[in-house]
Amino acid sequence: VQLVESGGGLVQPGGSLRLSCVASGLNFATHAMSWFRQAPGKEREGVSCINTHDGSLYFADSVKGRFSISLNRAENTVYLRMNSVRSEDTAVYYCAADSRCSIVPMWARPGSPTRDFGFWGQGTQVTVSS
Repeated sequence: VQLVESGGGLVQPGGSLRLSCVASGLNFATHAMSWFRQAPGKEREGVSCINTHDGSLYFADSVKGRFSISLNRAENTVYLRMNSVRSEDTAVYYCAADSRCSIVPMWARPGSPTRDFGFWGQGTQVTVSS
């Protein structure tokens, strides 16, 4: 399995950016595709996730209404559209894949077993600064 992110860079506060992740070596139609991020000195956190089999979406509260996630099934690509970015969005953004979004604690049903996503990209840096 290979996940390759692109699209990161420097963006001004209030601006927009679109990240892309091309997946290969997995059945894109039956996996969940997710974006995580890790800022310097902070733990990695989930940003958004989509279950490709039914299109169900998940977002972190901090990005709701600003970020969107979408798929291009023909090209096995997942996108993260980032609008109205803030300085606190600065982080390395990682694409990840696994069976479903709800395997991770932040999107799991209460009491359900959880674990980390199994497949990861190398990450792309997003810096929000004027």
